[in-house]
Amino acid sequence: MAIVPDDKNWTWVLERECPECGFDSSATAARDVPGLLRANAAAWPAVLQRADVAVRPDDATWSALEYSAHVRDVFRIFRVRFALMLDEDDPEFANWDQDATAIEERYNEQNPATVSAELTEAAEALADALEAVPDDAWERRGYRGDGSAFTVDTLARYFIHDPVHHLHDVRG
Repeated sequence: MAIVPDDKNWTWVLERECPECGFDSSATAARDVPGLLRANAAAWPAVLQRADVAVRPDDATWSALEYSAHVRDVFRIFRVRFALMLDEDDPEFANWDQDATAIEERYNEQNPATVSAELTEAAEALADALEAVPDDAWERRGYRGDGSAFTVDTLARYFIHDPVHHLHDVRG
């Protein structure tokens, strides 16, 4: 069985605890996200040092290397999205096909040490950007291509679930 693209709408994580990973974005303050992001990023290098980092647990599940490369790219994509929200009025985010990117960028063939360094760098850049959000900008809006509306506050809380959940996925 091949990996099935994830087309779920995960915005519900803003309303309640995730039953899979236990993270509760609804109980998380956006101002706490930079610290959570740095703590999450600090756990990934150990994941990337595993001997079996590129081994998929089954045909339908990404390897730890693929998850790590995805998380690195999530950090990069969301940094761009936050910048758009702070620089433009009501921007619409470009769609991002994470599954196509995993294939096109050959996530499972990337160098784990390089992914580790890039993930850590991207996390720090995003954490710094979130710490620099002015107090009066947390309610600025942006929109996904499907029309889902976010504020800087809700996007920060929505975003942090992704790396937390994926660290849970790889048992990091």
